[in-house]
Amino acid sequence: MASPEKMIADENTITGYIPQRPPMVMIGKLIAVEGKKTITSFLVSSDNIFVMGGFFREAGLIENMAQTAAAGAGYTARTSGQAPRVGFIGAIKNLEILFLPECGNELITEVVVDYEIMNAILTTCRIHAGDRLCASCELKIFLQPAP
Repeated sequence: MASPEKMIADENTITGYIPQRPPMVMIGKLIAVEGKKTITSFLVSSDNIFVMGGFFREAGLIENMAQTAAAGAGYTARTSGQAPRVGFIGAIKNLEILFLPECGNELITEVVVDYEIMNAILTTCRIHAGDRLCASCELKIFLQPAP
């Protein structure tokens, strides 16, 4: 994992890479974009819209994975001099949620682009809370065509 000194974006600048705005931002830091891999972190807070009963719920975990993919694509677009494109989840496959993280947990999410075909991206996603795998899935994401 990249060291914090090499972090690309933090809570104040992350929206430069993703289309979401508060309260729908589910990533806090863009830690690394290395080839086809993107790594983000997110601190689960009690005021998050996806927290119920002190736990970050399933929809929040999926949104965290999708936003990690968006942040990687947004970073790649920005470094190429283009605006980040809006994407939509087209399919979720092999979703496994092993446990729901509690408030105060820091999530580290890794998304790897397996295939990119025209405006479709197929990814493998994993979220860790501490040293434990929390959730994983494959996402198919469709990007709007560039303007």
